[in-house]
Amino acid sequence: MNSVADVWDNVLSQLKGELSETTINTWFDELEAVDIQGNTFILHCSNDFKKRSIETLFMKNIKASLRDIFSMDFEVRILDDAAYAEMNGTAKKQSDRFTSDEFTFDTFVVGPSNKLAYAASVAVAEHPAQNYNPLLIYGDSGLGKTHLIYAIANVIKKNDPHAKIAYVKGDDLTNELVAAIQAGPNKTAEMREKYRQADLLLVDDVQFIAGKKQTQEEFFHTFNNLYESGRQIVLTSDRPPSEMTMLEDRLRTRFEWGLLVDVAPPDFETRLAIVKNKAALLGLELPDKVAVFIAENVTANVRQLEGTINKIMAFKDLLGNEADEETVTRAIQDMLKRSNEYVPTPEAILEYISKYYNLEESVIRGQQRVRDAVAARQIAMYLIRSMTNLSLDDIGKQFDNRDHSTVLYSIKQVEKQMKKDAAF
Repeated sequence: MNSVADVWDNVLSQLKGELSETTINTWFDELEAVDIQGNTFILHCSNDFKKRSIETLFMKNIKASLRDIFSMDFEVRILDDAAYAEMNGTAKKQSDRFTSDEFTFDTFVVGPSNKLAYAASVAVAEHPAQNYNPLLIYGDSGLGKTHLIYAIANVIKKNDPHAKIAYVKGDDLTNELVAAIQAGPNKTAEMREKYRQADLLLVDDVQFIAGKKQTQEEFFHTFNNLYESGRQIVLTSDRPPSEMTMLEDRLRTRFEWGLLVDVAPPDFETRLAIVKNKAALLGLELPDKVAVFIAENVTANVRQLEGTINKIMAFKDLLGNEADEETVTRAIQDMLKRSNEYVPTPEAILEYISKYYNLEESVIRGQQRVRDAVAARQIAMYLIRSMTNLSLDDIGKQFDNRDHSTVLYSIKQVEKQMKKDAAF
């Protein structure tokens, strides 16, 4: 019996205290627990009438039971047969990425911004647990970190088809652990065995375990077990361990044992190569002028570049439009709009904080130690770190050239107050 089914059995037990046995037997007999993804509990029901009735009549009951079990709010999604079949196909496709031709080193476009990360990943793939263990690749979303760890798995799987590879996202690790604990000791032991028996452990977005005490405890022992038995660990994160303010020190030091490499936004030449490479893979004839136009205007990350090519391909296939500048402009206008409207600059954040606290920006940036100035300064530092790509050193430069340790202290102070005071 899997942990999701165990959780659902627990939910049904609670519902029996609120609803009659006839109601349970009539409406819930065709419901099957499928998965837990993030904060979403997924069910499957083949009967469309019962599915709609449950969504209308009993959704609040199910959510309340899940809240009692996990001490947190869950969304509930009920799949019909078509959605369930599509989900199963997607899950299978994801597991097949370790042997797919899509996520390989050959399809990864190398440039100055990712050259070291690429070289380190190749070295790990060819000689796992010999040189860089753990390997931690950090950088902003959409720059190719996940592509690299899939490429590592791809090579290791080809060299040893029997290699056990475990992949998990940081937030999913927490959810899986919570579900296993709720299901009982046997399920917790099963989860531990899955990760501790792996020849290669891949953890995407490991920063999400920071601040999760029990997850960090479990991962600490899993890390030690794999490391001491000579098996490879590869992690990705949106920041280096030194900037994971809520990560336990013992994990931070272990993450730094091996090699830390960063990936940065690609320069123009790399963006142009990515555009041409993606177009060639899709069989799309893209004029050089159009490829240059895309590379000049879509600058945030690789994912947006690839999304632009996919959208142009859709215009061509569905509407018969040629890949000219007009089509490209239509394809990228949503991304440009999102980029312009929703990514605040440090100056915009400081301007807002200045108005909120009724303080001059120069006071917030400066050295005054009056209470409001200190609070405003710390909150501004926290928001800039959370909402922009600036490093701790770069944030310090915005505040009268303070060093990174001062910025880190300010961020920790804000996080500490957030834990204590919900209103804050």
